[in-house]
Amino acid sequence: MSIVKINVLTVPEEQRETLEKRFASRAGTVDSSDGFEWFELLRPVAGTDSYLVYTRWRAEEDFQNWMSGRGQAAHRDGAAAGGERPKPAATDATLWTFEVVQQAAPKQG
Repeated sequence: MSIVKINVLTVPEEQRETLEKRFASRAGTVDSSDGFEWFELLRPVAGTDSYLVYTRWRAEEDFQNWMSGRGQAAHRDGAAAGGERPKPAATDATLWTFEVVQQAAPKQG
């Protein structure tokens, strides 16, 4: 079965809009990657300042291939004209990895 990568980003209130705009500007950069299955950016509602970046992949190898190629490029492409990268919107990041062992979808009626 698939693997899930969840990037937990600590984002101060004043940087939330910046983070969301940066993700919106990169929309579609992962969609056609080999082995990519799903993406979601989850905004915190209450009780935390952590955003969750959820991606699902066919295999760990597919994720690693994306990270070493298009994933790196997507982060580099945020550089300003003078080659300077903008200040990160997140103050901390942690990557979690899970294997999908069960799944369900709505029944088609």
